[in-house]
Amino acid sequence: MSHPTSPANDTDPPADTEPANPFRYVVSPGFADLLEQLESTLLLTTYQAGKLMAVRARAGRVSTLLRTFKRPMGLARQGDTLALGTRNAVWFLRNARDIAPQLAPANTHDACFTPRHSHVTGDILGHEMSWGSPPPAVGGEAAPGAPANELWLVNTRFSCLCTLHPDYSFVPRWRPSFVTALAAEDRCHLNGLAMVDGQPRFVTALGRSDTPRGWKPGKADGGVLIDVPTHEIIADGFAMPHSPRWHAGKLWVLNSGEGELQVVDPQTGQRETVVRLPGYTRGLAMHGGYAFVGLSKIREKAEFGGLPIETSGEPLQCGLWVVDLRRGTTVGFLAFEAGCEEVFAVDVLPGIRWPAIIGFQQDTIHGLYVVPPA
Repeated sequence: MSHPTSPANDTDPPADTEPANPFRYVVSPGFADLLEQLESTLLLTTYQAGKLMAVRARAGRVSTLLRTFKRPMGLARQGDTLALGTRNAVWFLRNARDIAPQLAPANTHDACFTPRHSHVTGDILGHEMSWGSPPPAVGGEAAPGAPANELWLVNTRFSCLCTLHPDYSFVPRWRPSFVTALAAEDRCHLNGLAMVDGQPRFVTALGRSDTPRGWKPGKADGGVLIDVPTHEIIADGFAMPHSPRWHAGKLWVLNSGEGELQVVDPQTGQRETVVRLPGYTRGLAMHGGYAFVGLSKIREKAEFGGLPIETSGEPLQCGLWVVDLRRGTTVGFLAFEAGCEEVFAVDVLPGIRWPAIIGFQQDTIHGLYVVPPA
């Protein structure tokens, strides 16, 4: 176990403050109680505001922690490691468990995610990511010396799934069969990734296109859900789908341009709408019988205008909505009133009630040391 050393003491400022907080939000009754009941923290990213946010609850009140990164998007946690995709790199933050109680206020935090290293990818428009088994080598067996788990990324600019390697920006591993070449042209806007048994199994794309940004004309109804091993299109006709997930033996997906959470039968492609929400749905995490769904307003009309959800006549919301999966109803929300108009990724930290995340906008990072025991 590592031995932490830190200058933190009772006179230090809290470890989870950032100089300026432009966010203003409201929460529904019971939202904080639900987080406390689940003994969990929610994470979200917003590239519009350039923030990684942790949503925590204590004594019936919600607290948000903000950290600044350049265009943060995809999130993936495995054990004590948190991966965060940014504009041109993936950051890896490690939970220094022993150091958490020492942070001010003392004995408040139960986790402390600290930046450890980054991998420079270049601006690949990296979207969702997930930990999984390494890809097989030629012959179907794992490559010699391959790690037990590897980070898979949706490389949107190059229309492929990729992994990381110290010698390269990225290693292409898979692309849809209708994409004929590896090119930095965002041909189909590949964006979402669902893992099954440690392997990439389902992906979403905004269109079946093989030309530069060819997905745009059909964004209102051209979205597809693809089976990775077979390359077959399971279902189509989506309005900008995102965030496929395999959970409790079912395939879930966000039909973003309709504001819907849906269940898809992977055998027949039949789609069932579980709930319709008041915003552009993107970012999905599931835990304890609940779905946590990110909602966004439509800021960039050139990219997202002309979607069915705009015809509802209701103002679009931005925030986190909670869906009871057993009943198919919303049971709570955190809605942003200022500072944030879009959400990208949503994740859950089960068993972590009050984490710290060390960022680069305050001096804490300069005096925080984690060293092995003597």
